Parts: sequence; C-alpha cells; structure tokens
Amino acid sequence: MTDTTAKPAGLDSPFVKTLIGVWRAEDAYGVWEKFPDSKVLKDFIVTKEQRREIPIIGDPDPDVMNRVEKFYIAVGLDIERVTGRMASPMMKMSHEGFGRVILTVGRLVVISKSLRDIHRFGFESFEKLAEAGEKLVDEACKWIDAYPNVVDV
Repeated sequence: MTDTTAKPAGLDSPFVKTLIGVWRAEDAYGVWEKFPDSKVLKDFIVTKEQRREIPIIGDPDPDVMNRVEKFYIAVGLDIERVTGRMASPMMKMSHEGFGRVILTVGRLVVISKSLRDIHRFGFESFEKLAEAGEKLVDEACKWIDAYPNVVDV
C-alpha cells in the first residue's frame, strides 16, 4: 500500500531535516517515532489568524520557548553540517518573551539576533520555516568565509 498524501513543501529542506532530527533526538521513549515529520513540527506553523489570537501580555508558554531554542540549535547544527565547524548557540530569554540569541563559531559571532514577542513565534508554512532557517545558516556561512582566521582560533 502506498502513501498517497503529499508531503508538505519545505519538509525536504536540509535545515528542516536537521530540525526534525533535533526533535526526534530528544524522544527518549519513542513516542514521536510513529508520527510523520509534518506532525512532529506542526507547532512551528502559526498562521496570521492564529498569531492575532495569541495575547502579547503574559509569560510565554514554556513549549514556545522550547521551540525557539530548538530552532536555533538546529541552525547551529546546520552550520556545522555545511562548514564542518561547530556552532554554539546561546540564548537568554526573560519571562516576558524578550531576549537575545547568538551563535558563535570559534571566536566569531556569526548570528546575533534580538528576540521579542516570542509568544507568537512560528512560521506561516513549512516552506517559510525552511527559508528562515536556511537564510540564517547562509548568512552565518558568509561570516565564516569572510573571517576564517577568527573562526580557526
């Protein structure tokens, strides 16, 4: 019997595959094994309508903060996949949903991003998720190529 359901666009992206690997790696009891990738990452998809319904005031849900952290861990792992150099993410978030994430490779900061309003963290589609991750990885790789002497210290 063949599966006739089409895979959503974006799930075949190298970045999204890395993100799926991050999620599945933490599945100690195999709960996520039987689920398709689209279900594993479904909480990353937040439509405009859903985003409007999420209140800004209040502490962000711990699940949302976990998704943000996993997203940047996947960015770091994808940078390592592309460059062969370890990228270390560091994230500091306030209980109000504001903070900063940086990724370093050697002594070089390859990503420095302010995070705000993470209550509404998510992407319109798996394609947008893939584009966002790949864009960060590409930008980081450009910095690594531009400053190899700082990276290899």
